[in-house]
Amino acid sequence: MKHSKLFDSFHAAESEQLGRLSEEWIQVIQDEKWFKLFVSQDLGGLGLTLPEALRLEEKLARLDGSLGWTVTLCAGAGWFVGFLDEELRKEVFSNPKVCLAGSGFVGGKADLKDGHYVISGSWTYASGALHATHFTANCEILENGEPLLDKKGNPVVRAFILKKEEVEILDGWNYMGMIATGSHAFKTDNLAVPTSRSFEILPEKARLNEPVYQYPFLQFAEATLAVNILGISRHLIHLIEESFWKRHDYRKYDKRHLRYFEKVFEKQNRKLEKLRKELYSQVQESWNELDGNGKISKSTLKQVSRISRKLTQNCREINGRLYPFAGLEAAKTHTELNRVWRDFNTVSQHALLIFPF
Repeated sequence: MKHSKLFDSFHAAESEQLGRLSEEWIQVIQDEKWFKLFVSQDLGGLGLTLPEALRLEEKLARLDGSLGWTVTLCAGAGWFVGFLDEELRKEVFSNPKVCLAGSGFVGGKADLKDGHYVISGSWTYASGALHATHFTANCEILENGEPLLDKKGNPVVRAFILKKEEVEILDGWNYMGMIATGSHAFKTDNLAVPTSRSFEILPEKARLNEPVYQYPFLQFAEATLAVNILGISRHLIHLIEESFWKRHDYRKYDKRHLRYFEKVFEKQNRKLEKLRKELYSQVQESWNELDGNGKISKSTLKQVSRISRKLTQNCREINGRLYPFAGLEAAKTHTELNRVWRDFNTVSQHALLIFPF
């Protein structure tokens, strides 16, 4: 990666201090179009397939957790381009600096009155909020104040595109890790928006024909989050190994202890690499089905979900197994090792991947 020298520990620490990605990083992201991984080239994006994007997201997360996560979540929100009204699509993505941040939380209500929606609500965990030009927000739908229900009696939910100037960002990202993601909440009150600003994230509702917009959102999200956890884990494991050998330089472990470390380290690395290959293999199989048949079988989608969750569970176990070998260096504040450890133990709490099934 040609910019890897810029994405070093110094710039990562600087971004953490800022509570947002540095301007230097944002400039590279915009130049490389990383916020538009899934946006077609005719709209100024990269137009990547899901397997291609996952490998890039893993690399970015391995360089820095907040970097990879912000790109992944904002690019994921940019994926919604495939579901937008044509006029809105062109309006939003004509901006070369476009960045969408959003929240999966259904935090608002949108009341359909006189041909437009009136939106009020607040939404949590919008990664990249401080860089966003637009926000995506899920709302329960009302019609003239009355809740709209589907055939099963459940509230109807739709997503909306809101402009940066239409929302208030709430400074609420006060967590030990992933600090530079600036994953703040946002809110709006009695905001009138045209009906064209709403959309549904279902394959059959896609407005564009590229295969990536036919990929089911659940497995899309699981896989993109899993590669971030994978990238951060690989970074952490590298730093743990580095710390162990530095300690050996000045305290000289005996041969028995060295053999034990090398055996444990090799075993855990083999396990992680096996899971990594399985993840990419399953995603590629699903992509081949989609590209060849126009859809993905339920069994294949189930396997993508399974390996995404299994990988995450195993990353927790592997990192926990190796962490003690880092010594007190891992507990020092303001070190790279400690930052990466904090990032991992924050991002791995994501609700989508907590359970193994």
